[in-house]
Formats: sequence, structure tokens, C-alpha cells
Amino acid sequence: MNTKWMTMGKLLVLVSLAVLTAAQGQAVGRGQRAKTAAPRNTSGEALQPLPAVEPSDYVIGPEDVLDVAVWKEPDFSRAIPVRPDGKISLPLLGDIPAAGQTPSQLAAAITVMLRKYVTQPQVTVIVTATNSRRVFVLGEVSRPGPVPLLPNMTVLQALSSAGGLSQFANQKRIYVLRSENGRQVTYPFNYKAAVQGKAIALNISLKPGDTIVVP
Repeated sequence: MNTKWMTMGKLLVLVSLAVLTAAQGQAVGRGQRAKTAAPRNTSGEALQPLPAVEPSDYVIGPEDVLDVAVWKEPDFSRAIPVRPDGKISLPLLGDIPAAGQTPSQLAAAITVMLRKYVTQPQVTVIVTATNSRRVFVLGEVSRPGPVPLLPNMTVLQALSSAGGLSQFANQKRIYVLRSENGRQVTYPFNYKAAVQGKAIALNISLKPGDTIVVP
């Protein structure tokens, strides 16, 4: 009798161990899946990682604000806006063309100029405010005024950023004003045709300083 109960006890212990091991394995599997699962949106679709943006490709423009830092040289380090003529001013160096250059190009130019006054200057230029990258939306929109210009932004996207058209807007007579070679050029835009896919070519990519007029 004692041998029988001992055998049954051993069997119960083995069964309990097997159940506990299986439960632990399932918990580990769930933990690993939770760690490796891709993030998803509210619709359950996996989100793709955003592409990296290379800040050194940015081209400086008028009214941008720059942080010019010269290592161990506080007299030459300062936050400074780019003037409407596209230049900045630094002590001893005077006016320096900034518009049309990338931050790394401007840093290299300042480095060369500083070698007259500083031994082995190390210069860093950071754009802290991109005021030159904007377009303007005027007329019958919900929020007229300047709109930050995103990469490859189109007319439809700019109008959307301005809150869309008002009920009084003339959808067929919208146009874009652009300065080219010192003169104003007009690009017509038919909103109704564009949203219907009938005039995709009119939905041009915008450039800094463009003005969208919605009569």
C-alpha cells in the first residue's frame, strides 16, 4: 500500500512539473513576441520607420536663424539671423554670405576666415529657425497667412495646411505667384479638377516664397 501511494505521489509531482514548464514556455514566447512585434497603428497595420533626414542638405535662406559656435572662442559664438540680403555679420569678419549655402559649407567658409585670428578654429553652424522655408496663402481659406514649406509640398497640401477653402472660394481661378529671374510668374490652379485627378500637372511643387491666391 505504501509503495502504491509513493508511486502516485511521484506521478503527481512529474505532472505538476510538466504543467509548470509548459506555462513558463508560453509566457517566455509571449514576452519575446511582444518585444519583437512591429508597432501598429489604430487600424492594426504595421507602421514603417520614418526615413532619416540629413540636416546638412538644408540650404540656408534669408530670415533663418543660425547658431554659430566656435570652440573655445565665445567672442565669435552667437545666435544670429540671416539678413534679407542673405548675409550675416561676425566680429572682425564683417559681412559673410550665408544664403544659398548649407550649414557645413558656411562653417567651412567661416573657418577659413577665422584662421587669421584663431589657431585651428573649429566652427559649427546650426539652423535653429527655418523662417525662409515658407509659402503664403491669401484669400478665401480658413487660415490665410504663412505656411511652413515641407519637402515637396504641393499646392493642394499647402491649401490643406491653411485649413482648406472657404465656401466663397472660386475653385477654378486659384493661382500661384512665383518670382523667377526678377519677374512675377503666374501658375493657374483649378482646385476642383485637381482633386478629381483631371489636372494633376497643375498641382505643382512649391518653392520658398511662393504665394497662393484664392479669389
